Amino acid sequence: MERRKFVKQVGLGGLLSSLGLDIVYSANLPKGYIPLALQDTDPFELFAKDQEMTILNRKPWNMEAKAHLLDDKITPNKYMFIRNNGLIPQIASASDWQLKIDGESVKTSKTYTLKELKTKFQTVSYQLTLECGGNGRSEFDPPAKGNQWTVGAVSCAEWTGVRLKDVLNDCGIKDDAVYIGYHAADIHLSHDPTKEPISRGMPLRKALQEETILAFQMNGEDIPLAHGYPLRLVAGGWPASVSGKWINRLSIRNIEHDGAKMKGSSYRVPCSPVAPGEKVKEEDMCIIESMPVKSLITYPKTGAIFSMEKKLDVRGHAWAGELSVRMVEYSIDFGSTWKPCKLEKAVNRLAWQHFQTQIEFPKKGYYEVWARATDSNDKKQPMLLPGWNPKGYLNNACHRIAVKVS
Repeated sequence: MERRKFVKQVGLGGLLSSLGLDIVYSANLPKGYIPLALQDTDPFELFAKDQEMTILNRKPWNMEAKAHLLDDKITPNKYMFIRNNGLIPQIASASDWQLKIDGESVKTSKTYTLKELKTKFQTVSYQLTLECGGNGRSEFDPPAKGNQWTVGAVSCAEWTGVRLKDVLNDCGIKDDAVYIGYHAADIHLSHDPTKEPISRGMPLRKALQEETILAFQMNGEDIPLAHGYPLRLVAGGWPASVSGKWINRLSIRNIEHDGAKMKGSSYRVPCSPVAPGEKVKEEDMCIIESMPVKSLITYPKTGAIFSMEKKLDVRGHAWAGELSVRMVEYSIDFGSTWKPCKLEKAVNRLAWQHFQTQIEFPKKGYYEVWARATDSNDKKQPMLLPGWNPKGYLNNACHRIAVKVS
């Protein structure tokens, strides 16, 4: 049973009592705090994740998939990466959840219940690609600080909710509005209630896109707690940090949002190329917006061994931030020559696209299959690591798998 539902049914006190324990000073538990006895439980059970998922960090929880686990066209929860900046809140019930819209540039500040959002505004569903800005960080040299993601901090689930622009327009947007900032119920690692773990946002132009939504379902069910239950902002094609979880407040700003992890080097890259290891001034860093073109081979699993008599079936996904993918190619000679793959159109804008091909090898031996995507502006993935940056963001180098032909 999903841990959120279990805790909701028996309560924290009841759960620990069932283990023969009493919570001493239970009346002093900070709001939303989950005792360590529950936080340290089996994460695969806690989050309903596959045992092959890789844990990068436990406080806060950060977890990624291996490439072959992402073979589904629509990513199921068990293979979706988790990227947290603070502690997951305890959500007792969605029935009393509220979303407040405020800020310098709102005409009328309003508060909506979840029921009001579902009944007052049109419900829409989109498949949307979410990728951590640091996906691929482990390849940077010199190493960049942060979770050492490999290739699995990406997903494309189907999200259902209401368009953010409909809610903003219902409140009214002043002419000087330029940015949207989000605020959420997650808890700072210090447990200081005056601090937010993360409070990012997006320019108004992104907030008003058709596909930017306030989601309350993922893949046709309530969003799992680790992914933002009961309400999440979803803005596909941009770093997943823009898609805030556990949203309870949105601010319409007349300035670039200045919340937690909007300044310094957080989710920023040098505005101009720099040498590896070079220090960069804050004023020379630019906020990451649309993610770069990228592809991922999801079948076969790297290390596959197969017979010379058979062609190798290869498939995967490609995406390009705000753009579409025009072409995916493969190479078996370390990038000397490239051949086209069959590429499907996206189900909707900002969804990843699926590719497949069959490869015939000239003789027995060791090979690497490389995939390279080209976006609708004709920009190709680099074959190897792109330009270095202090936090190891935006690594969109070609994905490679190893195969042995016997």
